Amino acid sequence: MSNHPSRRKFIQETGKAGLALGLASTILPALAKGTPANAGFNIPFNQQPLPYDYKDLEAAIDAMTMEIHYSKHAATYAKNLAEACNTEHVDMTSARLEDVLAHIGRYSPKMRNNAGGHFNHEMFWHSMTPNAKGMPGPKLMSAITRDLGSWDACKTQFSDAAKNRFGSGWAWLVKTGDGKLVIGSTPNQDNPLMEISELKGTPLLGLDVWEHAYYLRYQNKRPDYITNWWNVVNWDVVEKRMDA
Repeated sequence: MSNHPSRRKFIQETGKAGLALGLASTILPALAKGTPANAGFNIPFNQQPLPYDYKDLEAAIDAMTMEIHYSKHAATYAKNLAEACNTEHVDMTSARLEDVLAHIGRYSPKMRNNAGGHFNHEMFWHSMTPNAKGMPGPKLMSAITRDLGSWDACKTQFSDAAKNRFGSGWAWLVKTGDGKLVIGSTPNQDNPLMEISELKGTPLLGLDVWEHAYYLRYQNKRPDYITNWWNVVNWDVVEKRMDA
């Protein structure tokens, strides 16, 4: 199948989603620059403002994709998560999202999909910056060299995990319970905090490889998206997550 019909279908489906989410979009937070304290963990249940403008990551992601991704797809996860919490009696004012994820097997598929989707996206936005340094700092680099062999080996392993994730999902850099760094991937909106995940640990860096994250610019060329994404990784935030 050619790219063009797929692209038209993607745009048509996105338009439908936009109409369906008209009400939800009225409660979205305004864009606000800066990195909030929750850029690492203790991520709240509601969608947070982006720390940059939609156009600021053009080195890797076009403005239209960023806007659709944030204001439609990610907003839906936050909305559906609130509904699931209400149905399943999770008090969003006192519970921790990380604790819900750690025991996700107790909850419904709706909670699993949307708690994971919301958490993953909140991490994802803050894992990127228009002022990227290009490489990790000395402390993180030392850990990468120790556990993954080298910086080049780390990039290759992570890129391969992202490329080879069949269908939709995420690639991760994870800190395990014994303090080691490992790389892997999860399907759909699962993540390494979930007890049901084969890849377990504290996620430090995640890359969204669902088609809606890159299709408008890259179509079926996921490897090109991954290559360019390295240019916007916020290594300062990744290192803060490692320390936390």
